[in-house]
Amino acid sequence: MKVETLNEYQRLALITANHDLDSKIDLAVASLGVAGEAGEVADHVKKYLGHGHELDREKMIKECGDVLWYVSKIAHCLDVSLQEIAERNIEKLAKRYPEGFSEEASKNRKE
Repeated sequence: MKVETLNEYQRLALITANHDLDSKIDLAVASLGVAGEAGEVADHVKKYLGHGHELDREKMIKECGDVLWYVSKIAHCLDVSLQEIAERNIEKLAKRYPEGFSEEASKNRKE
């Protein structure tokens, strides 16, 4: 299935969510889900770098998709769109690195 926008993805992803959870529990489950799925990504990279495993590109794509699903769910819990999150992130990065990333700018950045 082709997904055209982040907001369309968010709408489609939410179809598969459990809508019976209390709002606090929903946010907690989604937050823990991000941590768990990000851990799966990190574990695969650890095995690739440290244990001599092949990098499984398809596995990485699937796990990153799971991270995105949970981020989408957190956005929903916060009543914000993935599009807005993406736009705010780009604005933050543009302010932090107006000329693009550099180690010097990273070392001397102000929060």
